[in-house]
Amino acid sequence: KINMSQEKELDMTDRDPNQLNAHVKVQFEDVLAEPDGAHSIDCVWRCSYMCFNCGKNCCYKLMTTLCGLFIALYWGCEFAFITFDQVWCITPGLRIFSIYMGCAQKFFGTCVTCFLAPICETCGLMFSNINVKNQ
Repeated sequence: KINMSQEKELDMTDRDPNQLNAHVKVQFEDVLAEPDGAHSIDCVWRCSYMCFNCGKNCCYKLMTTLCGLFIALYWGCEFAFITFDQVWCITPGLRIFSIYMGCAQKFFGTCVTCFLAPICETCGLMFSNINVKNQ
């Protein structure tokens, strides 16, 4: 049993500690930029900044409120299925395959030794009597 006090504490500030989404750049400066020589009026740029952030934050919070719990539940179930499949199906199947292939390897090695070793030994004896003289 795991009590709520024993569960891992969530870091409510750094919500991407493993940098899974480091590539997702969504800040105003990552999306909109005016090059030198093409600047809008300062008031427009400031208002654009506020509108961008307000729209992004409101829409993101609305979408996560409406869908986030269901999507998290789906992904939790999906990873549970993957874990179940790996633990109960794939890993035992690989173990069985490894056991049978080990037997097949011994069988094949014995056959090769029984059938090819005498042939190779005979060929070796035939060619061992060849003398090469360089003049």
